[in-house]
Amino acid sequence: MNSLGRYLLTLSQPICTLLYSLSIYLYMLAIIIVSPFHKKARLLVKGHLSTFKLLRKQIDPSADYVWFHAASLGEFEQGRPLMERFRKSHPEYKILLTFFSPSGYEVRKNYDGADVVCYLPLDTPGNVLSFFRLVTPKMAFFIKYEFWMNYIMACSYRHIPVYSISSIFRPEKIFFRWYGKAYSKNTLKKITHFFVQDEESARLLSSIRIRQNVTIVGDTRFDRVIDICDAAKDLPLIEDFLKNNQGGTSFVCGSTWAPDEDLIIPYFNAHKDMKLILAPHVIDESHLRQIEQKLQRPYMRYTDLVEKTKEDSSFDASSVDCLIINCFGLLSSIYRYGNLAYVGGGFGVGIHNVPEAAVYSIPVLIGPNNGRFREAQDLLRLGGCFEVNDTNSFNETMDHLLTDAEALKTAGERAGKYIHGNSGASDAIFKALNL
Repeated sequence: MNSLGRYLLTLSQPICTLLYSLSIYLYMLAIIIVSPFHKKARLLVKGHLSTFKLLRKQIDPSADYVWFHAASLGEFEQGRPLMERFRKSHPEYKILLTFFSPSGYEVRKNYDGADVVCYLPLDTPGNVLSFFRLVTPKMAFFIKYEFWMNYIMACSYRHIPVYSISSIFRPEKIFFRWYGKAYSKNTLKKITHFFVQDEESARLLSSIRIRQNVTIVGDTRFDRVIDICDAAKDLPLIEDFLKNNQGGTSFVCGSTWAPDEDLIIPYFNAHKDMKLILAPHVIDESHLRQIEQKLQRPYMRYTDLVEKTKEDSSFDASSVDCLIINCFGLLSSIYRYGNLAYVGGGFGVGIHNVPEAAVYSIPVLIGPNNGRFREAQDLLRLGGCFEVNDTNSFNETMDHLLTDAEALKTAGERAGKYIHGNSGASDAIFKALNL
């Protein structure tokens, strides 16, 4: 590179950070403008207004903190196995957990595995300076896609190790474009170590000369779903609901949306030997009523069943054919009661948590929007998961699995074997940290 090229590259660094920070300010302004009309934006603004007050109140200046940052609930679940290993093996550290999204913070703000839980203040220079005045962590873990330039540069300046865990990269990301070189230099090249999910991510990092500090460990999400499986709750009401269904099918459908339910419910209506447990992603009253209008067999909402059995201990839960789960926190344990599962979202923004069902060694059906989910792609290839695109493909897949016991068993075994065979990422990270 000639002297002019080196000069322009050097000049691009402050320009890059300036443009980046400007984009954060514009994002913050946009959130404030839409917040009166958008619940999630409103929660974000409210949460950010109280973050520094919360930190001043809860941070112990004399304690040593390990900082975990997750964008939302899914990333939190990926980081959770490592957090829990830290808690168990190094009680001398306190844990600071930050979220970007309300969908993570509002669900886990009372998580007892962390000492302090709050929003991450938006990545402006002033916020970053205020943040590190209140807390100086001994190390930081950013989960999956989280690469906040100003925070990472500040960690580097303060000699705080930053680890990227369960990270995954794709060629279209800005880091691998010609115009993303400065951004990459100020973020990725400041990361102490990358614990990536796959070889493609390692190859992409190598293409921008990040090689020595990269380890392929897999996805910590597998460890999390195995932990959940091992700790799955016994649910007596679900067992009562299924008690007279020996030889019949128990079909558990999780995180469903209306297009998913348009496939599932007609099939259920036509198959009298099937019990359906339906856990919709949205449980507001209007959606629950839409579901109930489609059902032609006896159904009950889970909360109503709870109340009914309190009022009348002799009530027979098995007299109901469909149980609608209209509360949160049960789905991961309910999958254990299924002969097969359906995971929703594949006819919208993308499928939800396939490993959460597959860990129980049952086949999983999903919609077509699954290309961004590596575990779904792997399970489709291995035959533990099945893609359905319309009513015909859904009916054909269901008929095949429910009339061929060996096919159902084999598909379930493949699903469970894949999940358990890909576990161990959290232990590998913990070992590599040499703590």
